[in-house]
Amino acid sequence: MALATFWFILTAVLWTGFFVLEGFDLGVGMLHTVVARDEAGRRAVINTIGPLWDGNEVWLIVAAAAMFAAFPAWYATMFSGFYLALVVLLVALIVRGVSFEFRGKIDSVRWRRTWDTLLTLGSFFVPLLTGIALGDLLHGVPIGQNEEFAGSFADLFPAYSVFTGITLVLLCLLHGATFITLKTTDQVRRRASLLARRLAPLTALAVLAFLPWTHSTAGKGVLPSIVQLMAVLAVLAATWLVVSGHEGWAFTATTFAMATSVLSLFVDLYPRVMVSSTDPAFSLTVNNSASGAYALKVMSVVAIVLFPVVLAYQGWTYHVFRRRVSSAQFQTAPEQQPGAGPGSSASGE
Repeated sequence: MALATFWFILTAVLWTGFFVLEGFDLGVGMLHTVVARDEAGRRAVINTIGPLWDGNEVWLIVAAAAMFAAFPAWYATMFSGFYLALVVLLVALIVRGVSFEFRGKIDSVRWRRTWDTLLTLGSFFVPLLTGIALGDLLHGVPIGQNEEFAGSFADLFPAYSVFTGITLVLLCLLHGATFITLKTTDQVRRRASLLARRLAPLTALAVLAFLPWTHSTAGKGVLPSIVQLMAVLAVLAATWLVVSGHEGWAFTATTFAMATSVLSLFVDLYPRVMVSSTDPAFSLTVNNSASGAYALKVMSVVAIVLFPVVLAYQGWTYHVFRRRVSSAQFQTAPEQQPGAGPGSSASGE
């Protein structure tokens, strides 16, 4: 296997890992005020991802870094052309991260509601904008002969790309709802379970529309890929498991549904990395946008050595923080300040 192809696969895996791991974080952020009706419940929901969210978010940074190092032409064209949208994405990420820490700093209902709103909005715009950007890679944007973006901001929002973003938002919502069901107790758990049952059919319909649209946009014929067939089975299984109340298996199924849906886009994109709507001849491919052979060889050795270490460390983190979180842990005594006590921030401090 050529090293450029290996790094395309690794980049796709990193983007998939981001949506699988950060996906339920984003879902929790969007749903924390829906499934919890009081401050104790909201703190419990936020603390389900308290030890995890910042580590999960690193996958986004590593995915972008892999593009920069392995495919500098792809990185330069995409990040310069999508500059304004990426600024909005960064603002959403920053606001979301800050809200975890700031919402409990002041004893004020208005203060907490403000940060809750910002957490919800930030968690919504991250998968929406990232999904639109990934959809643009396959749908195509104006790219000139010199590999530079030649369009406008409006060119970033064709119908397919917007639908890709919406589909990923729905997958994050379902993924987050099943995670909350798996990690909480009492009323919060019951509301999350009910919400997951309502979201599952809508998410399944979106994925079942997204997959053939992706295949058609890529021009790969009528037969779906194996990954797309797996995505169909995963989202249907997730719907059945959510409705039947199998919490652990439902979360496993939403994990596979998210992973295969994202991977299906990259499978149909290959061997291109960024399609030109101006002229297919101007499209960026794995070969014409990759770094030199020596750079790819050195990077491959580092990735092969360190990637398993990262997976092992993150797996151990999930094992340590595997227990359910109850809103009873965050009930405030009469003499206590509402923002004080354990779990007042997302870091669990």
